[in-house]
Amino acid sequence: MSATIEKKPRLTTSAMIASIAGEGQRVKAAPFGKALVELGRHRPEVVGMTADLAKYTDLHLFANEYPERFFQMGMAEQLLMAAAGGMAKEGFIPFATTYAVFGTRRAFDFVHQVIAEENLNVKMCCALPGLTTGYGPSHQATEDLALMRGIPGLTIIDPCDALDIEQAVPQMADHQGPVYMRLPRGNVPLVLDEYDYRFELGKAKLIRDGKSVLVISSGFMTMRSLEVAQQLHADGIDVAVLHVPTIKPLDEATILAEVRRMGRLVVVAENHSVIGGLGEAVACLLMRSGVTTTFRQIGLPDAFLDAGALPTLHDRYGISTQAMGRQIKGWV
Repeated sequence: MSATIEKKPRLTTSAMIASIAGEGQRVKAAPFGKALVELGRHRPEVVGMTADLAKYTDLHLFANEYPERFFQMGMAEQLLMAAAGGMAKEGFIPFATTYAVFGTRRAFDFVHQVIAEENLNVKMCCALPGLTTGYGPSHQATEDLALMRGIPGLTIIDPCDALDIEQAVPQMADHQGPVYMRLPRGNVPLVLDEYDYRFELGKAKLIRDGKSVLVISSGFMTMRSLEVAQQLHADGIDVAVLHVPTIKPLDEATILAEVRRMGRLVVVAENHSVIGGLGEAVACLLMRSGVTTTFRQIGLPDAFLDAGALPTLHDRYGISTQAMGRQIKGWV
């Protein structure tokens, strides 16, 4: 049984966001739900589907705007994925939402056989990816990328912030084929607009340059990496941050080009197990390409994680800003 840090690990949405974003971070409310509503105005073939979690994935905004295009499947994630595949066969573009543990672990065979094998146009948007809940292994999707990366032809997106989500949604709809997106929900931090950033499906973007360390990151770990870069600058450690919002297909050309520059320490930072995620994808790419560098991973351990308050868990498992800073400083 997993150990418990606190008797009541429940976190409000605001507390959860505070544990992910930096102090005083700007946020935007429900960027996914609002982006899908906007998309629905221009794309009548877009439908929303969920397994009893519309409110908790921000899909309720779409349901309120287009009730005739919203489908509540109940607590049946396998049925959700199977029905989404059927809708795609009829020419619709279903955006199916649930929690990441249910959309990957519970419904894996349906995603694999019903959706991916037939290359159906289903967009799976799954909340609580990685370590973004304190409820323990039953709700912590620490292996979702490892599972989904193994499915042929599946595009995988791990957005950093509200801007990433807003710009990813219409590009997901334009993309022909199945997509899995890790979904930040509720009040989502807004960071990347300060860096003249635009999301492009399949592309990694250098957010900040630096001569000492290259951090390759995805999801909210890009936020953390930018915070660490600012902190370590005072210690004379110059940190570059390469944001990789598309995990599959990986932007191999950009990653290789950045790794080959300057002979920097390469650190992959991700909100996922060190098994099967972005870190291993980058490491395999470097080995296949014959690129030799000093390589380190910041990620979650190969273990069932504890329940508790997210700030405590993030520090315990090495993905908090402070823990990241300590690790990188020790490696340089």
